[in-house]
Amino acid sequence: MFKRPRMKITEAIAVEHATLLRVFDQIERVLPGLRSSAEVGTLATILEGLLRTHAQLEVDLAFVALHHALHHKRRLATLHQDHREMDERLRRVHQAATCGRARQLLQAAMRTSREHFRHEERNLFPAVARALGLGVLAALGEAFKTASKAKRMGAHSAGLGLQPDAGLVPQTGTIRATPATGFRRRTNRSAG
Repeated sequence: MFKRPRMKITEAIAVEHATLLRVFDQIERVLPGLRSSAEVGTLATILEGLLRTHAQLEVDLAFVALHHALHHKRRLATLHQDHREMDERLRRVHQAATCGRARQLLQAAMRTSREHFRHEERNLFPAVARALGLGVLAALGEAFKTASKAKRMGAHSAGLGLQPDAGLVPQTGTIRATPATGFRRRTNRSAG
């Protein structure tokens, strides 16, 4: 029997991008029928939550590896700036004086997010793939799927406490610290 290959982190993020793009498509279908800026704001709030969770998982699990490579620092700074700008665009929807303006701002936020996803997939994912080995990509892919599922269910990052200076080592589908880094994996075994 064939064993199904594990999904790499870049593939897991691309799948989530595709899901978010389908959400954007649905929002764009209902947007013209909305009659108040409050209704548009509600959709913006939903997107804010989805994108915030996605961005946090992305940074915690995929791009943490690029923090180790000095030549990737500029790319990461751009990534973080893009995420802040996307958040700000969605916040502006709530400040719109009219429904029409709120619609425009939400459409612009989704357009910017689409461009951001394309940029990540074309430019950042290859860098992540080069910086990590296949084993780490697969281990992070599994961690991303687990953390994403936990986020949807309301748990906090499935107990993952990844830090930018962490050393990642694959270990039978989990991620553990290299002794020199002080990287810790928190667990939710006790309430304290």
